[in-house]
Amino acid sequence: MGEKRRGRLVVISGPSGTGKTSICDGLLKRIPNSRWSVSVTTRPRRGHEVDGQHYCFVTCERFEHMLANDELLEHAEYLGHRYGTPRAPVEQAVERGDIVILEIDVQGGAQIAQRVPDSIRVFVLPPTMETLQARLGGRQTESDALQCKRLAEADGEIGFAKSSGHYPYFITNDILNNSVERVLEIIRQETGQG
Repeated sequence: MGEKRRGRLVVISGPSGTGKTSICDGLLKRIPNSRWSVSVTTRPRRGHEVDGQHYCFVTCERFEHMLANDELLEHAEYLGHRYGTPRAPVEQAVERGDIVILEIDVQGGAQIAQRVPDSIRVFVLPPTMETLQARLGGRQTESDALQCKRLAEADGEIGFAKSSGHYPYFITNDILNNSVERVLEIIRQETGQG
């Protein structure tokens, strides 16, 4: 029996509507020792979301407390709501040898790049901005104004991801299965498995 392999933190970022969640779901199904990192957020729960599974929904006061006590690996504000990654569950899972999948925005990705330099950071691009617009348009839960705001945010996020140096890997999510395969390949390369 060799020494137990340490796990890794895998960051998936990209504009809203690029299919990040679908890629993450695909990774979780394909990697045996993987788990989802559940973020905390101050935003209200959307209809189908389950507290503790999709997000941990917290008050602004609780979020401030976590921030003050260095309980978050990263945190960001997006469209007026705050999001963060609880430190302890991620560190414990990585120590156990798990692959922890974290879906966060570029602000959070930049903080993870500094605080967890051995994390694997992948940025997901839409095939075209027109595709992204069509995907966002398919979301019945959002107003036109919010969709326009998300498109404007997407431009900024892509520019930041490309210029910051925090994302060593970029993939274009055109065909979902191919995108999942590409990220699996990156994880195998980085962890020396396969």
